[in-house]
Amino acid sequence: MPNLKEIRARIHSVASTQKITSAMKMVSAAKLKKSEGLTMSFLPYRNKLSEALSNYLSALEETVTIPLAEQREVKRVALVAFSSSSGLCGVFNSNVIKLFRTTYEGYAGKIGPDSIEVVLFGKKIKDYAAKNGIAVTEAHEGLDATLSFETAAALADQMVERFLKGDIDEVVMIYNHHKSAAVQVPTAETVLPLATDLLPKGEYLDYIVEPSKEAFVNALVPKVIRTRFYSIMLDTFTAEHGARMTAMHIASDNANSLLQELRTQYNKARQNVITNELIDIVGGAEALNK
Repeated sequence: MPNLKEIRARIHSVASTQKITSAMKMVSAAKLKKSEGLTMSFLPYRNKLSEALSNYLSALEETVTIPLAEQREVKRVALVAFSSSSGLCGVFNSNVIKLFRTTYEGYAGKIGPDSIEVVLFGKKIKDYAAKNGIAVTEAHEGLDATLSFETAAALADQMVERFLKGDIDEVVMIYNHHKSAAVQVPTAETVLPLATDLLPKGEYLDYIVEPSKEAFVNALVPKVIRTRFYSIMLDTFTAEHGARMTAMHIASDNANSLLQELRTQYNKARQNVITNELIDIVGGAEALNK
């Protein structure tokens, strides 16, 4: 059994760790609340824009050509993946890295690794790509440093331009979907070509547009794609802080349980020391009486 000094040192170490995990939990909870607020304020705009496009397309009797919705043979693909730049967030990074690996290997088997462009956000997934010899086209800091609508719009416009030129045939975004603070769902979502049949539908409206139907649709589609890019970034940013808050909550609870066990162990060891000292005193007194 460890002596009292060793147990006291362990109690001090675990208590210090618990203070750190509790502080990190509170920081992540504050960031989670802020991120959820951003998401909730942005969703109505994204949904209404998508509904307007979907409803208008449904109301048309003729077919409108939408270059960004063109389905063609996939010869080149762009994978855009997101991770955090720091750890202590449970399986958040390992799950998205596993999905990225599966998706990458799937496309590499079909079209070859030279036909895959990789755009990464976050240090953890960049480290994975470097360790496994995956060529990275673009590497960015984590969303803590880069999250903004301007960043999302610039990335979306870049992908739209390359899709229209025929440089890439498909864009897949790989991220963790925020279902709740305790649940993050690894997701691979194809954002280009745009699947117009999957857009949310609202109430039917009769639209009057100028200068033409195709000009209206093809001006609206890039805006819809920008909002999808930004909403995915918000989603994975929220998921990261939800995962970190949950991980730190579990770590704090485990530290508390360990502290209770160590204190019980300390009290038992201290009681044994006192009992042994009393036995020695009583034994010495009896020896003197003889």
